[in-house]
Amino acid sequence: MITLYGVGALSFMMLMYALERRARGFVAAFALGCALSSLYGFLSGAWPFGVIEAVWSLIAWRRFRRGG
Repeated sequence: MITLYGVGALSFMMLMYALERRARGFVAAFALGCALSSLYGFLSGAWPFGVIEAVWSLIAWRRFRRGG
């Protein structure tokens, strides 16, 4: 079940990354996708992946808040 969650979270994250240039809302959605991927990393025991995705989530959220 965790694997299915991971596939969904990572697919969502990659799709939002691909759509970022179309609208500002996709940057926020990418931040959410990174947070979901981070949770997957921690749930699956891959904590370095979880930490890195959490950092990317914060970076994307900050970029969204700044207007980019």
